[in-house]
Amino acid sequence: MALMLRNRAALLLLMFNIFLVFTGIGLVVPIMPTYMNTLQIGGSIVGLLVATFSVSQLICSPFAGRMSDKLGRKKVIIVGMMVFAVSEFLFGIAEAPWLLFVSRILGGVGAALIMPAVMAYTADITTDEERAKGMGYINAAITTGFIIGPGIGGFLVEFGIRVPFFAAGIAALISGIITLIVLPESLSVERRAEIAAANVGKRESLFKQLLTSYRTPYFLSLVIVFVSAFGLANYETVFGLFVDHKFGFTARDIAIIITFGSIAGAVVQATVFGWLLNRFGEQKVISICLAAAAIFVMMTLFVHEYWLIVTVTFIVFLAIDILRPAIGTQISRRAGDQQGFAAGLNSAYSSLGNIAGPIVAGALFDVNINYPYASAAIVLFLCFLLVLGVGRRDQQKDIELGKV
Repeated sequence: MALMLRNRAALLLLMFNIFLVFTGIGLVVPIMPTYMNTLQIGGSIVGLLVATFSVSQLICSPFAGRMSDKLGRKKVIIVGMMVFAVSEFLFGIAEAPWLLFVSRILGGVGAALIMPAVMAYTADITTDEERAKGMGYINAAITTGFIIGPGIGGFLVEFGIRVPFFAAGIAALISGIITLIVLPESLSVERRAEIAAANVGKRESLFKQLLTSYRTPYFLSLVIVFVSAFGLANYETVFGLFVDHKFGFTARDIAIIITFGSIAGAVVQATVFGWLLNRFGEQKVISICLAAAAIFVMMTLFVHEYWLIVTVTFIVFLAIDILRPAIGTQISRRAGDQQGFAAGLNSAYSSLGNIAGPIVAGALFDVNINYPYASAAIVLFLCFLLVLGVGRRDQQKDIELGKV
């Protein structure tokens, strides 16, 4: 009983840590238009800032995972929280773009240290039967952080444009200290040695995995992962800038719209997502979501009233929030006994989309504020056509083989 209570307390602390990190990531969304004006930076810089975080996280994640196996989960989590706190303080005091880039690099490193260590710690303290529930709690904390981050940023900015970042830094610092004092290490020295011995000669570079991913039976699904991440990152990166420049929306307006759309997506995931997949099948759900995302991203260029912008944004977020787990389910079903490898590729392709989307969106925004959404809509629609074509080809093969 004592061990069970200790593990539950540890899981709550892990959830709080990961929640803080992803809340801090979301804080920047409604505030960037004001930062642009304050520091006199363009959309290209904003896009590069968002991409920098993802690049840093992508590069560091494999090393961070190995560090948690070698040094223990607790040490890596604490270091990650401290690095993340420093990144938030730097963003708060920044008076020049180069300091913003340093902040985002450190933020990506901090997230890369925390994420795999938290996941591994959760696996350490849960049984096989409890693991799915434990991972679900961690993912719920991540989703909640993403959802309320922009809302908190929009609220705190009323007290000063730099207040949200100082608040996030202080919270991360306090949480790191509490983790140092309270959280027990989940991985014994003996177990670390066993893991190190078991992994000798088994590691393959991420670059090599990406190069050979076209051979997998779920390569099209990986392409859709990239496209959906590209489209959403493209949409979110310039959304605040777009409505600020075009309609004069405040940070609070932007926060409310993004938070509303994100909450709706989370509710659908938690309630009717399973029914949708069982009723219509993965392929049809993916096709419909891609088409809806493409159409409503393009519609963003033609709506002007506040309630219409809220409605369009809501549908875009909803489509993407259904699309991503549908693709993940499809990849998992096609992966067979390579679940870990497939999950790693899923994450890598998502990161690549999160890198490319903001860079393209920022560069196009400086040319014309409408171009980022036009490009995102075109890419999403082309992917929809690809899915339709491949789906018909697979159906024809099934007919020829007598499967349908």
